Amino acid sequence: MASRIAIIQGHPDPAPERFCRALAEAYAAGAAKAGHEARRIDVAALEFPLIRNQAQFERGAPPPAIADAQETLRWADHWVIIYPLWLGDAPALFKAFIEQTFRPGFALRYRDGRLPEGLLKGKSARVIVTMGMPAPVYRFFFFAHGLRNLKRNVLNYAGVRPVRATLIGSVKGMGRETAEKWLETVGTLGSEGR
Repeated sequence: MASRIAIIQGHPDPAPERFCRALAEAYAAGAAKAGHEARRIDVAALEFPLIRNQAQFERGAPPPAIADAQETLRWADHWVIIYPLWLGDAPALFKAFIEQTFRPGFALRYRDGRLPEGLLKGKSARVIVTMGMPAPVYRFFFFAHGLRNLKRNVLNYAGVRPVRATLIGSVKGMGRETAEKWLETVGTLGSEGR
């Protein structure tokens, strides 16, 4: 069955040679080949300000680029989020995108005296994180804390489930053959729509 997929490319550097961009291309190509419909959000290409206070987050209108991204995310059944690990977490620009996008009314509905209600039920996600360190070091020594925060405190809280992760380590020293195997793996994920 064909899926509607949103590919969020979260590398803040717009340079085309970034491996995250190649991964997004591989996923999109695999999805298209299998008949899935995919739309892309390139965080590096979006213009939006930082949220600086609670009132902006809770009552401010999202800027046009964020409103467009929200529409793409509402449309999609499955999200693919790709970003590099910087200082143990997602880059600041990607986190600013998440803060702008996951506002009340889109991701959550506040309720008096109760926890907020997640508004994104029925959606699933795959998070692909690239990093300089070996992936097992990030997963088992650092407990993948940045990824766990995105999964539990943002995506799951908003109702997105399941959220699966692909960790790609040792990117800086990665040889061409290994890089091509990863691109093939991610292309297969795209063809499977997961």
